[in-house]
Amino acid sequence: MDSLMFSLNSTIPVFLVMVLGYVLNKMGFFSESFLNISDKLVFRVALPAMLFMDMSGIDLYSDFDLKYVAFCACATTVAFLSIWALAKLFIRDRKITGEFVQASYRSSAAILGAAYIVNIYGDTGMVPLMMIGSVPLFNVFAVIVLTLESPEKVTAAEAGARIKQAFFNILKNPIIDGIAVGLLASALRLKLPAIADKTLTSVASLTTPLALLAIGAGFEFSRMRTNIRLTAVVSAIKLVVLPAVFLPAAVYLGFTDQKLIALMIMLGACSTPTCFVMAKNMGHDGSLTSSAVVCTTLLSTVTLTFWIFLFRSMGYIL
Repeated sequence: MDSLMFSLNSTIPVFLVMVLGYVLNKMGFFSESFLNISDKLVFRVALPAMLFMDMSGIDLYSDFDLKYVAFCACATTVAFLSIWALAKLFIRDRKITGEFVQASYRSSAAILGAAYIVNIYGDTGMVPLMMIGSVPLFNVFAVIVLTLESPEKVTAAEAGARIKQAFFNILKNPIIDGIAVGLLASALRLKLPAIADKTLTSVASLTTPLALLAIGAGFEFSRMRTNIRLTAVVSAIKLVVLPAVFLPAAVYLGFTDQKLIALMIMLGACSTPTCFVMAKNMGHDGSLTSSAVVCTTLLSTVTLTFWIFLFRSMGYIL
C-alpha cells in the first residue's frame, strides 16, 4: 500500500494540474496568445533558471556522475537506432517513417522530467544530468531522421546543411545553456548574492505550474482520430517497451532513487510537443506526431505510476 500511495502521489498531482489547464482553457480562461507566451516564458526563461539554480547548487566534483550521463546517452542512441531500423523494415510509407521514429524515442524530459522529480523530491535532482546525456541527442537525432526520411526530395547538400544547423541550434538552446552555465558556476564554486539567488528562485518556481497548465490547455482529443494503429504502436514503444528494456539495465548498473526516476522520465514519459513543431517545420504532415503526443500524454500517467510502483515495491526507489 505504501508503494502504491507513493506512486500515486508522484504522478497524479502533475496530471491533475494538466487537467486543470484543459478545463480552464475550455472555460475560456486562456487565449492562444497567452499560451504561446507561456511556452516561450517557460522554455526561454523559467526552466533555464531552474536548471541553472539546481546545477550551480550541486558539488560538481563529488556529485557529477559520468557513468550516469554516459548511460543516458547510450540508451538514447540505442533506442533511436533500433526504432529507426524496425521502422525501415515494417513501415512501407516512407512519408511517416520520420514522424514515427521521432515520436517513439523523444520524451518530454525537460518539462515533465522536472515536474515529476520536483513533485517527489522538491528539486530537479538528477534531471539536469539526465538531460545532458539525452536532450542534445534528442534534437540531433530528430533532425537526422526527419531530414533523411523527408516526404520531400532533399539533396545531400541540403541534408548536410540541415544537420549542421541543428548542431548550432543546440548550442543556442536555452535549456542546454542553463545547464551549461550552471555547471560552470558549480565548477568555479560561485555563490550568487542573496538578491540574485532569491530572484532566480522566484523565476524558477514558475516553471512547473505554468508548463503543466499550458500542456493541459493545448490538449485536443480530436488529434487522436488519425493513424490510430501506428499511434498505438508509438505509445506502446514509448511508454512500455523502452522502460522495460533499459530500466533493468539501469538497476543492474546501480542507478536507484532519483537517478532511476529521471531515467523513467527519459524513457517512458510522453512524446514531447516539440516533436510536432519540428515535424511540421521540416515538411512532414504532422498528423501521426500530434496523435502520438496526445495519446502518450494521456496514458503516461498510468504507465509512469506503474513503473514507479514496480521499482518502489522492489526496493530501488526510496
